[in-house]
Amino acid sequence: MTEAKRTRIKICGITREEDARLAGLLGADAIGLVFYPPSPRALTPDLALNLARSAPPFLTTVGLFLDAGKSAIDEVLKAVPLDLLQFHGVEPPELCRSFGRPYLKAVPMRGELDFDEYARRYPDASGFLLDSHTAGAAGGSGEAFDWGTW
Repeated sequence: MTEAKRTRIKICGITREEDARLAGLLGADAIGLVFYPPSPRALTPDLALNLARSAPPFLTTVGLFLDAGKSAIDEVLKAVPLDLLQFHGVEPPELCRSFGRPYLKAVPMRGELDFDEYARRYPDASGFLLDSHTAGAAGGSGEAFDWGTW
């Protein structure tokens, strides 16, 4: 029997409690809380805790990090009940798995990337997020990439 597949929806960059509640009410599976200080959607642990607490039951809270150090991530994890971690930088697999939580690894869809080789580096990742990258941006630009190139 073939396993049924379904699209999962994560609304990333949530910064307001009413948006966290609304995402769940409208059927999103997860909300993304950004812990990358240069982002205009970056959160403090205190604000992220309020957002996580305001989310409806069964809505997954995802913490997004980009090349953060272990101590910075540990600090967030002490303050915020995150269900899943999402790594967007060049984090090594050892760091990603070191927190004892499921994680997603963003894949920068640019250049001549070999997706299979990239994915083999993170065998314990819960999934991969294919992310477009534009010049001067760290990802999450909303721009499409050519799916036929990989």
